Amino acid sequence: MVDVIVFAEGQSEEQFIKQVVAPSLHHQQIYLKAQTLKTSQQGTGGAVTFGRLMFYARNALRQYPNAILTTFLDLYGLDTDFPEFHEAKKQAEVAGRVAKLEAALHREVVTQVGCRAERFIPHIQPYEFEGLLFSDVTALSTIEPRWKRYLNQLRVIRDAFPTPEHINDSFETKPSRRLEALLEPQYRKTRHGPLVAGRVTLATMESECLHFRGWIEKLRALV
Repeated sequence: MVDVIVFAEGQSEEQFIKQVVAPSLHHQQIYLKAQTLKTSQQGTGGAVTFGRLMFYARNALRQYPNAILTTFLDLYGLDTDFPEFHEAKKQAEVAGRVAKLEAALHREVVTQVGCRAERFIPHIQPYEFEGLLFSDVTALSTIEPRWKRYLNQLRVIRDAFPTPEHINDSFETKPSRRLEALLEPQYRKTRHGPLVAGRVTLATMESECLHFRGWIEKLRALV
């Protein structure tokens, strides 16, 4: 049996882990426990700084010495205090950018906590969780009855990029903003995100999104 703590970017990501990813690993006796990091005494989600992540990572890895820690953070909006953030921005390809950030994050967490390297699996999702939902825009369009009228527009967005993980990095063009601006009734992250993900299916996301698939494969390999 393997216990895996997942630090999630926000509540929609936490529910995605709990409802879609975690059940797929139960048969291997890999148990994911997702949690959204606190921003204050009352608030959770968003604005993940490296300092705050480090505080919770240190506590989790020391309090649960037999557990694995992983992250599910969005590349879009990642705080500039993350290790090698500015160096990673120079990478032309998004795959190279997240690889550099993850390697630096792994090195810093392992060094500062003093844990075994295999106990921390960093994952930064390009560009954000909602990109995964574009893995099957037909499934996406079925969540609300009136969303079917937007299927062709959703296809145009998806077809403009090599993969859903390339849907790009600005406030107006990030995946969640595209869904919020296009769909009526409006896309709501916490309400619609996990529902769409379940309809799209984990297998489809893995086939379309190579970086995401790499993370899932690392989790499966824990046994």
